[in-house]
Amino acid sequence: MNSQPDSIEQTAVSRRKSWFARVVAPVSRETFWLTLQTFDITRILIASVLLLYFVLEGKKIFPGAEQWAYLGICLIYLGLAIGYALLAKYHQRRFLLQLLSQIVFDMAVVSLLYFAAGGVKSGLAILYLFPLAGCAILAPLLWALFFVSGVTLLLLAGSLYDMIQGEVDVSISQAGLYGVVFFAAVLIVNRLAAKLIKQENLAQRQGMALQLQQAVSRLVIADVGDGILVLNLHGAVLMANPAAEHMLGIVVSDEGARFRLVELPFLMPLADAFALWLTRPPTDHAAFVNIHPSGGMSPGTGRDARRDMATHLKLRFARVQVAGAEEERVVAFLQDVTEIENQAQQLKLASMGRLTASIAHEVRNPLSAISYAAALLGEDEITPAQQRLLAIVGDNVARLNRMIEDILRLSRKAQTSGEPLDLACFLEEIVAEFRETQALAPGMIELDAPSRWQVRFDPMHLREVLVNLLSNALRYASGQDDSIRVRALPGLHQRIALHVQDDGPPITPEVRSHLFEPFYTTSSKGTGLGLYLARELCLNNGAMLDYEYHMEEFPDGEVRAGGRFVITLSRADAN
Repeated sequence: MNSQPDSIEQTAVSRRKSWFARVVAPVSRETFWLTLQTFDITRILIASVLLLYFVLEGKKIFPGAEQWAYLGICLIYLGLAIGYALLAKYHQRRFLLQLLSQIVFDMAVVSLLYFAAGGVKSGLAILYLFPLAGCAILAPLLWALFFVSGVTLLLLAGSLYDMIQGEVDVSISQAGLYGVVFFAAVLIVNRLAAKLIKQENLAQRQGMALQLQQAVSRLVIADVGDGILVLNLHGAVLMANPAAEHMLGIVVSDEGARFRLVELPFLMPLADAFALWLTRPPTDHAAFVNIHPSGGMSPGTGRDARRDMATHLKLRFARVQVAGAEEERVVAFLQDVTEIENQAQQLKLASMGRLTASIAHEVRNPLSAISYAAALLGEDEITPAQQRLLAIVGDNVARLNRMIEDILRLSRKAQTSGEPLDLACFLEEIVAEFRETQALAPGMIELDAPSRWQVRFDPMHLREVLVNLLSNALRYASGQDDSIRVRALPGLHQRIALHVQDDGPPITPEVRSHLFEPFYTTSSKGTGLGLYLARELCLNNGAMLDYEYHMEEFPDGEVRAGGRFVITLSRADAN
């Protein structure tokens, strides 16, 4: 017999739970509790105003002992209002139960005050609007209509009772007007609240979807192998993913100060490529630069900045098009092609080595014959013009022989010596020998090397590397005193950095990107293997050779970019 009522009650409970689960979802539950807390604070203010009002005007409204009774009601109202506020703040459970109990409490207190003050003529009926509006905002429309119906009936019943008692200044139409206003207010407030709740839920769902998308994007960007830099049009680095930080040897903090590419000397090739891209029409063409992250503790660089061989990067820039954006952004995509190019060079050298080794005998025999014939012709009496021709023949024969020797040496693994080498004494010997063989002025080469350092490097190999670098420096130096400088400085991780530089213009980014490639040369008399062989010899001895940009103060006081070759040597006493 009781199964049907129980079923109806369970259905009603389930509907209330489903409403609360739908409306007070996780995305909006916090907003509902915050609104209820605001509702409670407003109740405290209203109770305080009522208390102050009855303290000041109570004698005029309530006669005799009734004044103290209703002052007590106001005090109880204020105390319970504070209690409800604390409950909504620290015990956020059973939202609908808390809300309905507070509204019932408000109705009871307002009704007591309303009838005690004389009913409709007191003007206190407007106090019903506060709990009714709160119910319309936070409860389903059915509950709001239930309470506004009860209030309307209560007002009508009170007015009818006063008329029966013979009150002449009481009109039932005034109570009905209050009811109409309350119904209209509840309907309007409830519809507006429902619309706002719907918009808020939609906005929060979209916000959560955006946050999820951002999290996925951050994960993909952080895990992708290619580097990504976000720049503004002034070349300031705003963001970088871990791959870009690793490639460039920098650390970009979200809260850190921005730094520009031109502020870090070793990022000058990247800054030049970016500046060149800005001056050209939009294009997808890629640029290739070499980056050597060895700029020390510059702004934005990390303590673990790599002292490594130059990283050959493929760059591609793209503008971020956002309508109405205050500042335009540019995304730089960095791809490390060093390993790919090294493999391509090894294949190229292997093929060239096999080809040269197979034809070396056939090529050398004709070259020897040509050289011998030219020497015999030189013994005869010949004209100056013929002498110049013979010299050209001899120079080209020597060049071909040297090229064949260099190519053959590429396929032979250099044998190194494990004995420690006194760096200062060795450098003094090499510099003195180079001055003598090249007939240089004594002050043209400046040498600065502490005498306490010993390194692990084969003497013959280091001699060949330094002679190659000094010959390149001599080609571009001005010839004045200290126009060529050789300096040994302490490096990172118990290593020694040996600098070889001249006062000539730095190597352009276009040339630098191919600097250590075999068979690449800017000289008509070069083979394009000198720097490549020098780097290979350094690698065989546990050292590194590279070219880096740096900011240097010149004798005229001007600070400008320069370039230098850097050999990073292993100390003999290092662990």
